[in-house]
Amino acid sequence: MTLHVYDTTLRDGAQQEGINLSVTDKLAIAPLLDELGVGFIEGGWPGAVPKDTDFFARAAKELHLTNAVLAAFGATRKVGVRAQDDKQVRALLDSQAPVITLVAKSDIRHVERALKTDGAENLAMIRDTVAFLKDEGRRVFVDAEHFFDGYRYDPQYSTQAVLTAFEAGAEVVCLCDTNGGMLPTWVTNIITELRAHTGAGILGMHAHNDSGCAVANTLAAIDAGAGHFQGTVNGYGERTGNVDLITTVANLDIKYGRPVLNGGSLDDATRIAHAISEITNISPFARQPYVGASAFAHKAGLHASAIKVDADLYQHIDPTRVGNDMRMLVSDMAGRASIELKGRELGFDLAGQHDVLTRITQRVKHAEKQGYTYEAADASFDLVLRDEVSGGLPAYFSVESWRAIVENHGETGDEAIAEATVKIHAGGERIIITAEGNGPVNALDQALRNAVERIYPEIAKFELIDFKVRILDQEQGTDAITRVLIETTDGVTSWFTVGVGPNILEASWEALTDSAIYGLIHAGVDPV
Repeated sequence: MTLHVYDTTLRDGAQQEGINLSVTDKLAIAPLLDELGVGFIEGGWPGAVPKDTDFFARAAKELHLTNAVLAAFGATRKVGVRAQDDKQVRALLDSQAPVITLVAKSDIRHVERALKTDGAENLAMIRDTVAFLKDEGRRVFVDAEHFFDGYRYDPQYSTQAVLTAFEAGAEVVCLCDTNGGMLPTWVTNIITELRAHTGAGILGMHAHNDSGCAVANTLAAIDAGAGHFQGTVNGYGERTGNVDLITTVANLDIKYGRPVLNGGSLDDATRIAHAISEITNISPFARQPYVGASAFAHKAGLHASAIKVDADLYQHIDPTRVGNDMRMLVSDMAGRASIELKGRELGFDLAGQHDVLTRITQRVKHAEKQGYTYEAADASFDLVLRDEVSGGLPAYFSVESWRAIVENHGETGDEAIAEATVKIHAGGERIIITAEGNGPVNALDQALRNAVERIYPEIAKFELIDFKVRILDQEQGTDAITRVLIETTDGVTSWFTVGVGPNILEASWEALTDSAIYGLIHAGVDPV
């Protein structure tokens, strides 16, 4: 039986504390999910969340998925309203998503206390909405919210909610452990009982990790006959998070011998997990199964001696199967093969160039030890490749000095003023520019672009559109190393650059100068 892998990182995962995805962030994450090979990508709740409405409008024009199908999330019709007259149901159709996932109450207590209606009306809400959307030509999935808690309280009503959805035309009914408190044996027993009533309908599993059993509960559901599961990359989600989609897929593929990715590759799992971490600005969990930085890390001593004989003695799988590696031997992501493949993606043919690949590998390994990461900073990595392959970067400008200050007038009530001065040499001239900005980084950005624009007017089109900061060694307090990731656009495309330094300004300056150089190169500008 085919198993649906349904990703809800952009919707349920985005409810995690500390995550605030912009539309641009979602449009950057979706292709990574598609590349991984998930079958479905839930983009959000159009009609209820304005950003999600914008996302689907842009996705219809800008998002070109190869492996996945886009799904819109929403609710059944409101109490006492016809499905075709419900504005939020209409918004689901307007999203143009081919799959619509409806959340429906399946716990009678929630029906009576949250919806403030009776069981019959809730069943009618499910039936009417599913049938209406089905008649409109959409594939309809139903998330049976609070199903497991509801089933343990009143199994007859929760079963009837599932049957009603199937009878109305739902392709999948996903059983939700919304509170995350289930245990694997309970999941197995409930789904086994339910399957006796549902016939050929596809049951799904949506697990939260409040009991620490989200992955185990999902596997238990699949063992009991579920043909669909929902999860998030890196286990993002409310409270303790949703089931980690990559951990679950890896267990299915490697442990069960059941490949479930649709056209993607588990070999890309680590790279994609880390790239999404950079976009969400949530530090990767080092001890995350399969893709964490410590997942295959070995200290010296007994382990090291044994690994010299046979690495499998102290590893449950070959880490390369998920795109990871033993940190004792090589950098997390800096193998020659991965660099060769990444170079090919960026337009550099490094095949057979052993010396160049070795230099780049060593350079990347050294940079990663300092705190750099290139997974979400293709532009900076492009410059590394170009520097090694060509023996240097185009000399658009050289920096004499830069500084940034913030002036605050104390108790006068005036806002703080940020000012930056940049001195560069370009086109045979010494250029000094001072600019103000909304904070010192913005002032530096303005001053640098204004200075470079004197010689290279093409840079006037460049605009910094995103800025993320991560403290890499928080235990050092104000002495911590800072990593900055910025996104720049020329109005047509955008690119990401990374900088690392002992403070936010030095890290930002590196990322800003990389961005300017990369942008000029890809605008076809020759140095003067």
